[in-house]
Amino acid sequence: MRFRVLGPFTVSTADGRAVVLGGEKPRTMLAALLLADGRIMTDDLLIEVLWGGRPPATVRAQLHTYASRLRAALAPEARLVRCGAGYLLDIGDRRSDAEDFARLSRLGQSELAEGRPSSAVGWLHAALGLWRGPALADVTEALRDLETPRLEEMRLAALEDRIEARLALGEHSHVVPELVELVARCPLRERLRAQLMTALQRSNRRADALGVYGQGRLILDRELGIGPGTVLRDAYRRVVRVDGASAADH
Repeated sequence: MRFRVLGPFTVSTADGRAVVLGGEKPRTMLAALLLADGRIMTDDLLIEVLWGGRPPATVRAQLHTYASRLRAALAPEARLVRCGAGYLLDIGDRRSDAEDFARLSRLGQSELAEGRPSSAVGWLHAALGLWRGPALADVTEALRDLETPRLEEMRLAALEDRIEARLALGEHSHVVPELVELVARCPLRERLRAQLMTALQRSNRRADALGVYGQGRLILDRELGIGPGTVLRDAYRRVVRVDGASAADH
């Protein structure tokens, strides 16, 4: 059985047939239990992620009905177990695409740390290829608010690592468009901004690199009331140092 959360939430059997989960509420219940990673979720927490603080009077009866339907849909490959005042999802040794993503990302990070950027790019590209759109696109807003920040942080970290590997391979000008888009979407993320500065400087665009730094400094001050962190300051020093060294050579 295959569970996929990196996009619309879907479940399929070993032979590829889609498992019918019903509407948004049972789909959300299963996704929440899957992301609990073998831990018990209490009825109260499930009610919160399914109804977001506005449960109907028949909420517990509805919860038990959803559980019964999910048991029937998942059997015999996975089990939904009642544990006291909660539920646990037992999927055996099966994995979700989020777990596969984390495993492939770790392999890429390890290769990058060991100085093998080409291999790192391969692993990280495979990891990022598992994403089919915004995570958990078709569950309740309450569950998305609970889980998607963590998943999105993992995705951004993998993107940063892949860009780092590509910079190590000399693909400076090739990563600039991707970095421009990412920095526009995540203006407070300093590693991305530092990577864009590096890519621009190595593409002989020093003025643009310094402009990216200045813009970041203003945004950090306006939004958070802080100055650039170590990563961004180090990138700035590298740009200035390289330019100074170039001037000294002439």
